Amino acid sequence: MSPTTAASPAPAPATDALPKPSPGAKRSLMGSLIDATALLRAASFKEDSYVAAALPASDLRALADLRALLATHPDQISIWGVPLNPPSDAPADERTDVVLLKFLRARDFRVRDAHAMLLRCAAWRAEFRADAVLDEDLGFKDLEGIVAYMHGWDREGHPVCYNAYGVFKDRDMYDRVFGDGDRLSRFLRWRVQIMERGVRSLQLRPGGVNAIIQVTDLKDMPKRELRAASNQILSLFQDNYPEMVARKVPFFSLLP
Repeated sequence: MSPTTAASPAPAPATDALPKPSPGAKRSLMGSLIDATALLRAASFKEDSYVAAALPASDLRALADLRALLATHPDQISIWGVPLNPPSDAPADERTDVVLLKFLRARDFRVRDAHAMLLRCAAWRAEFRADAVLDEDLGFKDLEGIVAYMHGWDREGHPVCYNAYGVFKDRDMYDRVFGDGDRLSRFLRWRVQIMERGVRSLQLRPGGVNAIIQVTDLKDMPKRELRAASNQILSLFQDNYPEMVARKVPFFSLLP
């Protein structure tokens, strides 16, 4: 699939254009980590298997059919650095089937629906320049470690992404981050950057750790004001990161 050329993003705004988070933000961050860590240690779950021997025959047939469909594409397709339709003489890559199974599971093993979803995802990644976003400075240094951040692992080894949007109850902070369409687009790109960090920390191999945990602190979250951004983030992740979140954990931190 040929990448779609997109216009280069505008330079990131200066960091000091954003109001500094309140002194209590860091305390709330630590409270969130303490509360959520205890919650994750107490809970347990089993991630879907990507080991061929553990899959039913119907799933294996769907996987073979999806491979066959992708083999008809003249261009090589790669997502998260994983080749999805490698040449027949290429060495086998165990990550390929893991990613294909994620698209199949997202579409209940309907092969053509999974195939269409995968192609849309590849096109979006080319247009969005998702492979380049990890290295970009998007001007949200003051929000890192407070609003959305990767931190640690659960007891099964899944990377944990924490989300805490209570800082946006401050109207000045909210207006400076979401005040116009360009700022909202930049924030969405920053949130994708956090997600890409999480995905790149996964093993993507049979029997490995193949999904992250999303923990969301609901304390002081301004639901109405964040609805537009939340809906766009949810849509982006559902369409382009299938089965990448093993579990979602909502909770309320206890610190003021």
